[in-house]
Amino acid sequence: MDNAKLTVGLVYGGKSGEHEISLQTAFAVMNAFDYVKYEILPFYITKQGLWKIGEKLEAPFSHLEQLKLEGVPEDTGAALNAIFSGLGGESVVDVMFPLLHGTNGEDGTIQGLFEMANIPYIGAGVLASAAGMDKVVMKKLFAEARLEQCRYGYFNAAIWKSKSHDLIVGIEDKLGYPVFVKPANLGSSVGISKAVDKESLVKAVENAFRYDTKVLVEEFIDARELEVSVLGNDEPEASVPGEIVSSGEYYDYSAKYIDGKSQMLIPASVDPETADHLRELALAAYRAIQGSGIARVDFFLRKSDGRIFINEVNTMPGFTPFSMYPLLWRETGLSYQALLDRMITLAFERYQLKQGLKYDNEQ
Repeated sequence: MDNAKLTVGLVYGGKSGEHEISLQTAFAVMNAFDYVKYEILPFYITKQGLWKIGEKLEAPFSHLEQLKLEGVPEDTGAALNAIFSGLGGESVVDVMFPLLHGTNGEDGTIQGLFEMANIPYIGAGVLASAAGMDKVVMKKLFAEARLEQCRYGYFNAAIWKSKSHDLIVGIEDKLGYPVFVKPANLGSSVGISKAVDKESLVKAVENAFRYDTKVLVEEFIDARELEVSVLGNDEPEASVPGEIVSSGEYYDYSAKYIDGKSQMLIPASVDPETADHLRELALAAYRAIQGSGIARVDFFLRKSDGRIFINEVNTMPGFTPFSMYPLLWRETGLSYQALLDRMITLAFERYQLKQGLKYDNEQ
């Protein structure tokens, strides 16, 4: 095998509710790589959290089901040995590419595993991943960076149990109706409900607590939903903005993945001044969570007065060729394959910078 090729470890699947989406992403990425430059080492995590490691590939799989590595035994130890191989000798893999959405994928946990293994990896680091997953922590970082956002409140299950009446009164006074109720830590809009009165608020909160121990309640803003892709480490760049026109009342899991009726308008129909402002705010939000590699930054543009509110940063956005993140870069002049190359370069840049700091401190 050509030693000049880089071995990219693709990690996909996982225990989260977004297992199938992860497989779609991995299949798309695997089929976009330039196999003259790269070979792929597949790591599949089952829904039970067990790992399988395949053979190195010099060509992509032709069917999505092959990603499940049927016939390969579950061997979490062998997979982890490959990831940690660089600590004891020559590394089996040059760079890891986590394509896991949601829990244990974009929340800093697998990024921490790669840090422990001292191996380069694509995407956000531990802190940015964890902050990007916890919507409440994210909002506090946005506030510190003086980014305008909608009004909100939050509480955990214990406080809800003992003081639900006070919390409801507080929400009604501070936010009014309607409100959106969300689990604080979950991707892809799972567990989100709209509440229009006290009865639906209680139901929405109880539904959100099925997915997390902390719940976020946000005021409703009648707004357009705009998104900007960000790419880079210390000097990030922002793409043109795009717009989501949802098939439902809001851009929920069904609108994203099931009914296929939501539209992506790329570029978004906004004036040049608004587009520039969105790009500036996207970079400010990226820096606020100490982002690196990639992220998609989502905004609300209020219909009544055109004011922009930051919604959230997604550190592991959808990454099929039909997802907003790569489509925005395509519109900005960077193809899907060129984007993959750039992400790998950024992973090595960040790794080498950290190595330099480590060696300076050890001298």
